Amino acid sequence: MRIIFMGSPEFAVPTLQALVDAAHEVVCVYTQPPRPGGRRGKELTKTPVHQLAEHLSIEVRHPTSLKSAEEQEKFASLQADVGVIAAYGLILPQAVLDAPKHGCLNVHASLLPHWRGAAPIHRSIMAGDEVTGVTIMQMEAGLDTGPMLATVRTPVEDKTTGELTEELAELGAQLMVGTLIDPDALHAVEQDDSEATYAKKIDKAEARIDFSRPAEEVVHHIHGLSPFPGAWSEVNGARVKILRAEVSEGAGEAGSVIDDDLTIACGDGAIRPLRLQRAGKPAMDRTEFQRGNAIEKGATLS
Repeated sequence: MRIIFMGSPEFAVPTLQALVDAAHEVVCVYTQPPRPGGRRGKELTKTPVHQLAEHLSIEVRHPTSLKSAEEQEKFASLQADVGVIAAYGLILPQAVLDAPKHGCLNVHASLLPHWRGAAPIHRSIMAGDEVTGVTIMQMEAGLDTGPMLATVRTPVEDKTTGELTEELAELGAQLMVGTLIDPDALHAVEQDDSEATYAKKIDKAEARIDFSRPAEEVVHHIHGLSPFPGAWSEVNGARVKILRAEVSEGAGEAGSVIDDDLTIACGDGAIRPLRLQRAGKPAMDRTEFQRGNAIEKGATLS
């Protein structure tokens, strides 16, 4: 098929690669514009999708908006059979949605109608969901409200957002390739709006750990924010991120370290960090972290 691909972050990369590997003709890639990044935060950095598209010798466009008639005409002039969207980052006007022969199909990282919106993977883990997945959706004007064409499921288990993002990116890529084998044969299923939940964008203010919550909820919070922005607390005035943890036995004042193995009491039960990171330092497993500058029994994480 003749495809316009629209995506930006690492999550979208496997889908673009899978479309090319399946011998589709990707005529153009739309992505977010290069933005300041790098070590000093000043060099303009291209999105992962932009970098792959250049490697594959595919034309790249990165408009800041698709609202103008000029941009919409440029999009329509590509005469695509279908638009494939994966975490693009811009709202698509109706004229863009309608331009390809088969419209625009979206790779969404949740089991719709659950977790419509910007951060479905983070929110699914933070909510303690047992199962999540990917939905291929026919896009329409609403926020992730379009008819569903295909889904795939996977258990959440103790995965972090980083790990689950990688898994869902690969699952979504293969699901999209399968969906495009014969789009006309697919049976679209309307979403039940009454069951919808919304995955609002992650606010950095959410990252501070509340140890007064039950241990299981604290672990979900930690895993849902790992690796970015990273759930954190303070001990002796220094910020420490906890990037992976497990529920552990024990009890005590919420936030207090109750043994020599860095077990931290919660409102109900306790957790044991498995991977941590001090400000300005690399992430470390608990044993290595404790060797460097141990958090002793009796300390309190505020």
